[in-house]
Amino acid sequence: MELATFAGGCFWCMEPPYDKLPGVEKITVGYIGGQTINPTYKEVCTGTTGHTEAVQLEFDPDIISYEALLDVFWKNINPTQLNGQFYDLGTQYRTGIFYHSAEQKVQAEKSKKNLEASKKFANPIVTEITEATQFFPAEEMHQKYFKKSPEHYKRYSVGSGRVEFKNATWGSGN
Repeated sequence: MELATFAGGCFWCMEPPYDKLPGVEKITVGYIGGQTINPTYKEVCTGTTGHTEAVQLEFDPDIISYEALLDVFWKNINPTQLNGQFYDLGTQYRTGIFYHSAEQKVQAEKSKKNLEASKKFANPIVTEITEATQFFPAEEMHQKYFKKSPEHYKRYSVGSGRVEFKNATWGSGN
């Protein structure tokens, strides 16, 4: 098993794209990239801890590649939005790829360069690629939130503009 950690704005919205992928054995939402030990959701939401909301995946590389996980990541974010995603604004919602090995770093940088070269986006891609630091799981109420509160999650993901952006950019099948 290997780890992959991605920040794509609201962590509630980053869980579903990975939830049913063969080879993704566990998804944990939480916080990474900050200086506070064991931050709470309330603390991270203030934007003062330095953390960003993220998902950490445990995956079997014999079943699904890191490259495939990166592809899912890019198709679920707006990589040109600095310090936020859709209507969630602040550094706690910045996008990022947090690599766990030198190989992951190379693959992440390559995928970002390929996306830039595709000219899919008119604006520069600002998603960070940095070494993974300590990951802190979020409170239990946030784990699998899209299953615990499906109506609220649906209103949030549609209302934020994420669903419309994804459909307009990649098509409704992605």
